Amino acid sequence: MSHDTGTFDPTGERERDIGRGMFEEEMGPGSSMAHLYRGEIHRTKLWRERLDRTTNWAVTTMAAILTWAFTDDNPHYIILIAAVMLAVFLVIEARRYRGYDLWRSRVRLIQENVFANALDPSTGISDPEWRRQLSEDYRKPKIKISFEEALAHRLRRVYLPLSAVLLIAWIIRITAFTPAQQWPESAAMGGIPGLAVTGLVAVFYGVATAVALRPRTWNANGELRLTDVDVWGDTE
Repeated sequence: MSHDTGTFDPTGERERDIGRGMFEEEMGPGSSMAHLYRGEIHRTKLWRERLDRTTNWAVTTMAAILTWAFTDDNPHYIILIAAVMLAVFLVIEARRYRGYDLWRSRVRLIQENVFANALDPSTGISDPEWRRQLSEDYRKPKIKISFEEALAHRLRRVYLPLSAVLLIAWIIRITAFTPAQQWPESAAMGGIPGLAVTGLVAVFYGVATAVALRPRTWNANGELRLTDVDVWGDTE
């Protein structure tokens, strides 16, 4: 910055390196790193809330359709419509989860290599290249996980149990609530035979289960798994 003219020269050495030294170790809780971390936490929280809203929509829609399906003499395929709606919400939530993971991965990178090291320097940092990686991610943000992995995660956590409830409700609807017909006739939809409808339902749930449960290497950084169980003070 030229103090004589008051003009800004973006090619000047001082101006080019204006960000150098902002994240040094000696800087305390009020440092730029702390403000950066708080900003990333806020972004992560907002995207987490977006995920929760989609789940709330899915549960509310499913409950409303199930209530209607078992009222009076409504057709059984209303429950299958609920399954389709649930699949739409799953796709929306998987896309949002990929965005959520982008911000969450930055938070975990800072936690692992800044705050964890500050609390216990004896273990060192998790990734010697963390500053370069974070810098590159700020310059060119990139999604860290595939769409299929996001689908699998949301299926395991939320949508596979909800889909199982719909499947059980549909089976009950075409068996216990249709005394005048037997399966597979009770599963028919207009001109589509009951066996064909049942086959389509089986394929739909088979694909969903395969996507959710197939062995994979998880790329989502910092996501807790059911196997990640520990007790405070239990480590030596």
